[in-house]
Amino acid sequence: MVHCVVLAYPAQGHINPMHHFSKLLQQQGVKVTLVTTFSYCKSLQNIPSSIALKSISDGFDNSGLAEAGNWKVYLERFWQVGPKTLAELLEKHDRSDDDDEEDDGLTQFNNEECMKWLDDKPKQSVVYVSFGSMAVLDEEQIREIAYVLRDSDQSYFLWVVKASEETKLPKDFEKKSEKGLVVGWCSQLKVLAHEAVGCFVTHWGWNSTLEALSLGVPMVAMPYWFDQSINAKLIVDVWKMGIRATVDEQKIVRGEVLKYCIMEKMNSEKGKEVKGNMVQWKALAARFVSKEGSSHKNIAEFVNSLFNLQAACRELQNNSC
Repeated sequence: MVHCVVLAYPAQGHINPMHHFSKLLQQQGVKVTLVTTFSYCKSLQNIPSSIALKSISDGFDNSGLAEAGNWKVYLERFWQVGPKTLAELLEKHDRSDDDDEEDDGLTQFNNEECMKWLDDKPKQSVVYVSFGSMAVLDEEQIREIAYVLRDSDQSYFLWVVKASEETKLPKDFEKKSEKGLVVGWCSQLKVLAHEAVGCFVTHWGWNSTLEALSLGVPMVAMPYWFDQSINAKLIVDVWKMGIRATVDEQKIVRGEVLKYCIMEKMNSEKGKEVKGNMVQWKALAARFVSKEGSSHKNIAEFVNSLFNLQAACRELQNNSC
């Protein structure tokens, strides 16, 4: 059997897609081991799975990025420690004669609370807010977002705020109320698929963009870095699936701007046009991942190349004996 070790970049927004990719490989007959860091494993809850989860060190095994303080320090240490511990993991696997190696169990955060909360909300009435696992927001920006969400009389909100940023929330802001819910993490795919969600305020990272596109959820964008501004350009001007919230001279999206963008997506005629476009893109995405779609075929071709490579290696070994 072909065995793939899938190494995810140490951030939740990357682990989730790798998890889904691993499941696709497994469905094609590939044995999969998904590798992440100790710090992420400690914050997860075990559930049964036929996909193995293994851990390597990032140099900050207690709490990862929060322990490092910033991404520069974290990544410098990760590149010092990570390759060594990954090599040790691979060597341990090579020494094992047992093909049914003990499984640590694939895991996920407990997100029952937010799903139950969504169940009680009207259709398309909730603004879902999440900026991924890497973006670090200024306290002023968080305050602007908090008050807009709290004071809106036309929508509810579900807001993902990392534990390391909870202290930036205003002191008079309730994290759990009838109006809204603040969580440290949730299953974004499940949330976006819920009928109560009518708008997604996002950093427009590519994973979040694809997830919203495939589930037909209109977006309000607050891009920060890397490819996110390019993604925003495509989504707003080319695909017409969302609206971009502009920043001021201090690089802050002010409350009145964010409020306007959310209302545009939730209630206006332009919002209805965007929702119509999202329905079309959702249908296209479904076609691409269907059995006859290009994405499904690409996965099948990739897996077939792995089996061909394995067969060639075995033939080479036999000929050298």
